Amino acid sequence: MKIVKQTELNLKQKEEIFELWNNEYPEKLTYKTIVEFENYLSKLTEQNHYLLLNENEETQGWATTFKRENAKWFAIILSEKLHGKGIGTKMLNTLKNDENTLNGWVIDHNSDKKINGNFYQSPLEFYIKNGFEILSEIRLEIEIMSAVKIKWTK
Repeated sequence: MKIVKQTELNLKQKEEIFELWNNEYPEKLTYKTIVEFENYLSKLTEQNHYLLLNENEETQGWATTFKRENAKWFAIILSEKLHGKGIGTKMLNTLKNDENTLNGWVIDHNSDKKINGNFYQSPLEFYIKNGFEILSEIRLEIEIMSAVKIKWTK
């Protein structure tokens, strides 16, 4: 496995990330078409993409950093098959090496179902272990997501 950083994604990469997104995030957050996913990506500014590639150059994980409201934000997805192996921490550390601050939204409950019918497991403990602060007074409460803000500062 290797991590590759780039500012643009090709169609194959977008399709692999789209599939990861829909398989790993709660069903309420899935995109119906690749065009919807591309629309989401097109709204992010100052993007950097970090692709976790296997020996066949297939995307097994993805992270992105972008600018929102004059702050650096991030999103990360890792194939469930790779959870608990230190790979997510390695990806996060790669982002941390490039940034001074990272902001994100994290689902902090285990009641959402994924597209495969399994419950989505909140990664909140993972972020705490990796040095993020939980800003419990700042929440995102929308129809498709209930999340708490997290922040890491160098």
